[in-house]
Amino acid sequence: MKKICSILLSILLVTLCALPAFAAEEAESSFGAYEHVFIIGVDGAGRFIRDADTPNFDRIFKNGAVDYTARAETITTSAQNWGAILKGVSYLQHKLTNDDVDPRTSDMKYPTIFSYARKAAPNAQLASFVNWNVINQGIIETDVDVTKENASDDGVLTDKICAYFDAGNAPALFFVQFDSVDHVGHEKGSKAPEYFEQIRTVDGYLGRIYDKLVEKGLMENGLFLVVADHGHRIKGGHGGPSMRETNVTLAAAGKTVVAGGTMDKNTRNRDVAAIALYALGIERPDYMTSRVPANLFDDVAGEKRNIRSDIPDYLLSSLAWVVTLCTALF
Repeated sequence: MKKICSILLSILLVTLCALPAFAAEEAESSFGAYEHVFIIGVDGAGRFIRDADTPNFDRIFKNGAVDYTARAETITTSAQNWGAILKGVSYLQHKLTNDDVDPRTSDMKYPTIFSYARKAAPNAQLASFVNWNVINQGIIETDVDVTKENASDDGVLTDKICAYFDAGNAPALFFVQFDSVDHVGHEKGSKAPEYFEQIRTVDGYLGRIYDKLVEKGLMENGLFLVVADHGHRIKGGHGGPSMRETNVTLAAAGKTVVAGGTMDKNTRNRDVAAIALYALGIERPDYMTSRVPANLFDDVAGEKRNIRSDIPDYLLSSLAWVVTLCTALF
């Protein structure tokens, strides 16, 4: 009897010791786990995707991670934010403005994630399809091999995107910027029915792109991100620190994304840069103030933000947050 008990106890101990090993094998590291990263930017949508009728967004991110309170740059204009999203630094560092649209090269101090992706994979396909062509000509480098397409209508842009994937392309890094929601936000404001209807229209484009990626088998090892650059005031317009302008959507879907994840309270839209590079297995530079948030990937507890790299932004954004709280209803 004692011998049987000893054998059973030994089996139990071996089993308990083996469980962590099995768990470790099952928990796939998100660093370099993806062959493709797709970033879909919805200009001007802010946090208001959550308030619109978005059946495609809802189904895509049903088992993904979504944050509607990620913070935009303190200056809530397009170049400042798309620059931060693609470069992983604050607008105080990259210094881009809507009036500064000069062509950029990869030898600048703060290159975009396209430049890092190209260095890591010289033969990889990279692409950017935008409505606001300033991004392709004034933010993304002109000397980095990136397929660039532009259309002044989001529907036409979506047709081009679907045709690109139908042609057999499989980019490692793919960026889209839709602009129509921002146009309606300027004209009608962020409480108008037309504004939410335009978000719903863009949701249809979002669904077409995602379904095309699934059809081509690109989502098996693909990370799908949706991000907004800023929101709009009630009467329209943006640029200030109000909550309606600075709270933005950031959503992720992929095989190692936390199902039902909400990210952490320190998430910013510029974190897209760190998320994309991490997913592709590319080490990011120390100067980046972009980070991988907690409650996004299964294996990442949440990284600390590199505050020392941009102390002025930290101080200014902290002050702006106080102002934001005071303007929560506007």
